[in-house]
Amino acid sequence: MSTEFPTGVLPSFRAAFSSPARLRTEVLAGLVVALALIPEAISFSILAGVDPRVGLFASFTMAVTIAFTGGRPAMISAATGAIALVVAPVVLEHGLDYLIATVLLAGVLQILLSVFGVAKLMRFIPRSVMVGFVNALAILIFMAQIPHLVGVPWLVYPLVAVGLAVMVFFPRLTTVIPAPLIAIVALTAVVVWVGWSVPNVRDQGELPGSLPTFLIPDVPWTLETLQIIAPYALAMALVGLMESLMTAKLVDDITETHSDKTREGWGQGVANLVTGFFGGMGGCAMIGQTMINVKASGARTRLSTLLAGVFLLILVVVLGDIVGLIPMAALVAVMIMVSVGTMDWHSIHPRTLRLMPLSETLVMVVTVVATVWTHNLAIGVILGVVTAMIMFARRVAHMTTIEKVAELDTDHDGAVDTRTYRVTGELFWASSNDLVYQFDYSGDPEHVVLDLTDADIWDASTVATLDAVQHKYAAKGKTLSVIGLDGASQERLDKLSGRLGAGH
Repeated sequence: MSTEFPTGVLPSFRAAFSSPARLRTEVLAGLVVALALIPEAISFSILAGVDPRVGLFASFTMAVTIAFTGGRPAMISAATGAIALVVAPVVLEHGLDYLIATVLLAGVLQILLSVFGVAKLMRFIPRSVMVGFVNALAILIFMAQIPHLVGVPWLVYPLVAVGLAVMVFFPRLTTVIPAPLIAIVALTAVVVWVGWSVPNVRDQGELPGSLPTFLIPDVPWTLETLQIIAPYALAMALVGLMESLMTAKLVDDITETHSDKTREGWGQGVANLVTGFFGGMGGCAMIGQTMINVKASGARTRLSTLLAGVFLLILVVVLGDIVGLIPMAALVAVMIMVSVGTMDWHSIHPRTLRLMPLSETLVMVVTVVATVWTHNLAIGVILGVVTAMIMFARRVAHMTTIEKVAELDTDHDGAVDTRTYRVTGELFWASSNDLVYQFDYSGDPEHVVLDLTDADIWDASTVATLDAVQHKYAAKGKTLSVIGLDGASQERLDKLSGRLGAGH
């Protein structure tokens, strides 16, 4: 890890020019990332059902724009598998123009969500949901490769196997050149030299031969169009923000700096707007390329992100004819490795599953199953969060106890005239729901004390429950006194008690 910048301080754009060594690091990092972006951008384009140039243009515009608007220096944004999976149905059912309209609306939504503080909500996404999100993404990327392995010439299978072998073993020799690039170059050279007839990139669509141009999608600007694109745009906005903010947090930990998550959020929105107006498929932060840039190459500034986009465009425009010869088998191998690398294998190891609480495992499984079943990462994450909330509420509810305290007060005949109940734990809608059934309304003496010294009141449901208990005692001609509260709990009780309804 670089130590030339002060700990905790984000390096500025000008910091890239602070020394020849730093400038060289940033330039080479940008070049390496650009090389690694080419196969993935093409693969994600095919995954989304669009021409390769749509993903390549998106990677170029996303990287260049986010270099200026993003809140996390050195993080790479481009076309991603997560976004490709979300927008693929739009392309399949409605065509490219509706895809562009979806990207534009997603950009607007990301800006609005960020302005209204959605970045702060990331703290409420449990780790088990994040793990499930990553594992589901890995499964979906792998499943998307199956059509390219069915009904194809038999030569595709050994080519895929060789590509996988190259990406597994080549990094043991050197990591200077990305292994996926080596696999693609080697397989392309062999296929072209021998003259094998296998599906290639050119079969998937035309590669760019010029710079991207400004365009406005040719769609009816009607409520019907909005109804078509809005669900996909919202899903894309949420998925893009989640993946980008999670990646930003990862880079924060590596570089020991704290980035501006709100700026990163609206910066992603601006980048998607720019991308849409230049015919791109949209995107978000890329975990793999960001790790190449930050961890492997040592980049720390926005210059590396900017150059990654610039180098990418130069490579595909100048070398477009060569890129078209790449066999699909090579890209399938790359995507299989991306899938394998994305999967959190530790999370599904038998030892981990034995140690992990059942509720945490259940949340991860719900996230994975929902995402894979619906092919919608946003739905999977939302259901995972809801499941986590239910599991947490259930667990905390069982930590609340109520006990009778030995009575001390007696009347002149020696009979007990006061009984005290002590409640311990956090009282909210789940834990206080059964509280009303824990008292002996008929058998208790005339005066009852509810001691909440070791408890806290968190919501109106608890106050309503206490009102119900008080009403039940009053119906028996008895009184209930609540003691032991202070601070926000006492304030909440004073403010709401007697004002929430009939108390039943």
